[in-house]
Amino acid sequence: MQEQFKVEGMSCQHCVRAVTQAIEDLDPSAEVTVDLADGRVDVTAASQPREAIRQAIQEAGYQAA
Repeated sequence: MQEQFKVEGMSCQHCVRAVTQAIEDLDPSAEVTVDLADGRVDVTAASQPREAIRQAIQEAGYQAA
């Protein structure tokens, strides 16, 4: 399953690592691609629903839609 999120508040590589880690902590097999310039996060995850991924991003401190 591939999901795309618009994530607000990311401004540096630390933010990219934090969001990526939050998603991978939820689903270690997830493939995460972050486009920092566009504020977009693409996630391919086999086992987690969209809402769980969005929640993980928010718990890392970023707004995800």
